[in-house]
Amino acid sequence: MFSRVFSNPSKSNWIIQGAGLIWFLGTFGLLMFYGVDQSVAMVDSLVFAILFVVGVNVIDRTFDFYVPTGRNNSMLLIFPLLYSFIAIYFHYHLLKWVFDQNELYQSFLRENFLLKWVFLGVAEIFVAMLALAVSKLEEQNEAQKREVMMNELSREAELTQLRQQLQPHFLFNSLNSISALTVSQPQKAREMVLQLSDFLRGTIRKDHQQWVSLEEELSYLKMYLDIERVRFGHRLEVEFDLVDEVKQMRVPQLLIQPLLENAIKHGLYGITEDVKILVQAYKEQNYLMLKIENPFDPAVAAPKGTGFGLSSVDRRLFLLFGRRDLLESKAEHSLFTVILKIPQQK
Repeated sequence: MFSRVFSNPSKSNWIIQGAGLIWFLGTFGLLMFYGVDQSVAMVDSLVFAILFVVGVNVIDRTFDFYVPTGRNNSMLLIFPLLYSFIAIYFHYHLLKWVFDQNELYQSFLRENFLLKWVFLGVAEIFVAMLALAVSKLEEQNEAQKREVMMNELSREAELTQLRQQLQPHFLFNSLNSISALTVSQPQKAREMVLQLSDFLRGTIRKDHQQWVSLEEELSYLKMYLDIERVRFGHRLEVEFDLVDEVKQMRVPQLLIQPLLENAIKHGLYGITEDVKILVQAYKEQNYLMLKIENPFDPAVAAPKGTGFGLSSVDRRLFLLFGRRDLLESKAEHSLFTVILKIPQQK
């Protein structure tokens, strides 16, 4: 029990020894109060204290291997009382034998047999209840640790799943475009295959937990945009507006790409003229702020599948930070805006 409360075994031993010393001094004081000879009181108290310490250790070791539950809670009373009776019985006969010539003390032993049993029994019951409470707390702590571990494993699994969803989602769109270009523009199809290969080589082996600088993240985004430009040609223009101070700020790897892909879908679907998408990055307090703006035609229905980027990023932000206020989107005056707040790790 004490070894579970205190991680240092020597410290727990000192506590048990200290409790035994207090028990010895308390017993010695009571015996002197009742007029028992000092030498006899010394031996009586010492034996009584040793039996108390032995009882504490026995209960401690017992509850290390067996914790009573439900109907077995009666063991909290039965076991300490049984040990206490055996200990007091041993104490009585040992001291009766040691001081066999002291009739007055032997009479004192007989008269106080039950009283000593009650004292020792109550003390050992208290120790047993304390041991049970410590065991229950330890079980709760272990259960909480297991729950935290399971939640962490679940969180990691979902983050991995989101990451794995992202790659096929983008890859599927790219392969469709390559298929369409194979007959009409085989050179562009070949160019797109090479660019797609470079992009996947640089991103597919990345750890989803890794944070990278915004500058490094933008390099992957530009590789992605090179692929998209093969699909859409001169119609797609993406402008990056950022200051130098934000280039080294950290972002979860590949967090921005789904938002940019979503902007391209919104911006180019149903619009025949050139489309300009604006990506702004700036610092606001301890946040890296990213704003992505794209035009859209409110009279045209959104393309099927749109929304995966926003939902996946929102879920990933919640798994990483436990917050729902880090992603905002709005549509006003034929302009769709997404604002992403990324807390900076200290």
